[in-house]
Amino acid sequence: MKFCFFASPSSIAIFVFFIPYTSAVFMGLSYLFRSNFGMDYGLALAIMGSVTAIYMILGGYRTMALVDVFFGMIMVGGVLVLMGFTLHKGGGVMNIITDLQAINPDLGAVVGPPGWWPLFCLVFLTSVAPFAMPQLVQKFYAIRDDRAIRIGTVASTLFALMISGVAYFIGSTTRLFLSPESTPGAFRDGLPIFDALMPELLANVVPASLSVLILLLVLSASMSTLAALVLISSSAMVKDFYAGFIRKDVSDLQLTVLMRYASFFFILLSVLLAYARPSSIIMILGISWGAIGSAFLGPFIWGLFYEKTTRLAAIVSGFGGLGTCLGLYFTGVSSSPEAGTIGMLTSLVLAPLVTWISIRVLDTGVASE
Repeated sequence: MKFCFFASPSSIAIFVFFIPYTSAVFMGLSYLFRSNFGMDYGLALAIMGSVTAIYMILGGYRTMALVDVFFGMIMVGGVLVLMGFTLHKGGGVMNIITDLQAINPDLGAVVGPPGWWPLFCLVFLTSVAPFAMPQLVQKFYAIRDDRAIRIGTVASTLFALMISGVAYFIGSTTRLFLSPESTPGAFRDGLPIFDALMPELLANVVPASLSVLILLLVLSASMSTLAALVLISSSAMVKDFYAGFIRKDVSDLQLTVLMRYASFFFILLSVLLAYARPSSIIMILGISWGAIGSAFLGPFIWGLFYEKTTRLAAIVSGFGGLGTCLGLYFTGVSSSPEAGTIGMLTSLVLAPLVTWISIRVLDTGVASE
């Protein structure tokens, strides 16, 4: 295996940093159930963890592939309903913008508070990091032919624009529709609880008769994500790490059993972290996406599109980007989206730089001989 040295730490990184990612999804679902049904956070978390464990341990990849299209259809319908009711409640787009400017004139600017750099980091993290996400790369295994690629390119682009555009727009309206008086569950001591804002908004904007549809919308997106995360993480540890480095003669039946144990262990760790709630969802997601993107973006992009990329460049790029991301975050120099963005940029720069240096050194050595 050409990059065997990089494969082992890569498997460990996927398993470790997908745990906070999965925990953030569990946290969001638990908050949503609490807002809609008054359910205890811990109880909702236990139910979601159990459902996910049964869903993945008994189903696996085939289950995930079959339900993704169905989940996508639910998401499209739910997003359109949510957008319609938000516009109705706010009196239209222009009225919403006017009301936001009345709260703070900067809210109507092209780039509002806190400024262009945090916005760039958030957009870069959520749009570029997925290029390096193993659970998204894995989707390509289901491609049938070139025609499916063309159709998928158009469909996924439109789907992504609609989902992300509505999400950002709906998020901006929390300043209009939520307050400590009307939605006390979203505030503590007068300050917003960021993780509770969207669940409270959904519970207050959408009529009770349609709240189940919105719940299905979020649940569909979350279950699709959870399935991919659990499958990729358990596969990384069992197939890539255990079968690749520890016991290469393991049978397919043993691999299947180990995959199920690994899936259960991964879900258990994620649920425990979600129960502890060490930080806000955005910060947890930021460090998870940032770490994975920083470790894999440079090696993946340059290895795919530049054939001269060397093994040393891939290793330095991966470890350098990951180290930069974690160093900035844990020293408190940057927030998790900023640390992740800088780490990914570092990874993208290091790969061609080390490749260029390696080639120059090799050419110099050949010339001297």
